[in-house]
Amino acid sequence: MRISFLLHNGYHYGGTIRTTFTLAEELAERHEVEIVSVFRHRDRPWLGLPAGVTLRHLVDLRKDSPGYDGDHPDFHRPAEVFPRGDGRWKQYSALTDARIGEYLRGVEADVLVATRPGLNVHLARQARRGPVLVGQEHLILTGHSYRLRRDIGHEYALLDAVTTVTEADARAYRKLRLPGVRVEAVPNSVPAPAVGPADPAARTVVAAGRLTHVKRYDVLIDAFASVAADHPDWKLRIYGSGDAVQDLKAPLARQIKALGLDEQVFLMGTVGSMEPEWVKGSIAAVTSQRESFGMTIVEAMRCGLPVVSTDCPHGPREIIEDGVDGRLVPVDDVAAVAAALRAYVESEELRAKAGRAALTASERFDPARVAARHEALWTDLVTQGASRRTHAPGRARAHRAVGRVVDAVYTEKARAGRLVRRFR
Repeated sequence: MRISFLLHNGYHYGGTIRTTFTLAEELAERHEVEIVSVFRHRDRPWLGLPAGVTLRHLVDLRKDSPGYDGDHPDFHRPAEVFPRGDGRWKQYSALTDARIGEYLRGVEADVLVATRPGLNVHLARQARRGPVLVGQEHLILTGHSYRLRRDIGHEYALLDAVTTVTEADARAYRKLRLPGVRVEAVPNSVPAPAVGPADPAARTVVAAGRLTHVKRYDVLIDAFASVAADHPDWKLRIYGSGDAVQDLKAPLARQIKALGLDEQVFLMGTVGSMEPEWVKGSIAAVTSQRESFGMTIVEAMRCGLPVVSTDCPHGPREIIEDGVDGRLVPVDDVAAVAAALRAYVESEELRAKAGRAALTASERFDPARVAARHEALWTDLVTQGASRRTHAPGRARAHRAVGRVVDAVYTEKARAGRLVRRFR
């Protein structure tokens, strides 16, 4: 098969980019695979080029490049195809509308795969009828705004398939009742680590992720403090940094100091690869209020660590078998996190047994196994032939009319919010 992935920015880093690169590289062993990045802001991909995969871009953001597009007049005009409800809307423009449309109408592929809601909408609105159209959801349906869910419910009806990373999210998508659209859950893949498994004798708990409120590292630190009081030889290492919206490094550092844990809890910052860091520990911890999947859980398990994780609505329960290869605890429950950590801290035998189980269980996320599931779905769809569904003109006009009203309401809401913040 000829497979083409449409990605927001393949030259950056992030979970969607990493899992797309991993899948593309595995598929390239048997198929002709390309990744089309809407944006390019640096000369080389941050994660390196997947073996056997062609990578090209549509809009060049490199100011020193002869192909720089930042001065193009359409670059400064708002996007009309890319939906306003997608959080990346301000980065898109009339130029991206045109470039993506040109790509989708001209690409020779058997399967076209888009990797975020806004790009899935492009797929539905602009792709020529012929290739199989697959929209991937790397987050969760219920996490999107109302106006984006409106576009999803309308436009995704023109796709051939939607894949989610959890069965829980697949169930949510099936409730949209998209006639003729296959909705399948296919998890993200994580390659086997290049390092040996973790040593259960290590006395370190490891966590990794953005230093933002949703990760609830304050809960983890409080829980660890309870355990560390009786086990002062244990350490907690938290890897990661804040993002453009929030960075809790300073308040977390103050919390660590206030608890007297300066010699036991460390904010490690970001690292190029987590594999060597996971295996320095013997327990992994995830205290998120929500997850779309739980890549760090799988990464830790592939390195032989049992994971203490919150049982948030999506992801962890589909990865961890409670009491076998890790523990699931209630969200925001310091005492429950502390109890689960304590059980592992106080028994090297239990850590070793759960770590071995984690290694075995996590093999189902190997790229070869995950790629085979995508291949089976896509091959079936190609054999059946791509859908040629279209919206009835009246339905399309009604959707656009209501959309203009919804956009106006969101615009006024944002304006009111700015006024409130100005006068505070």
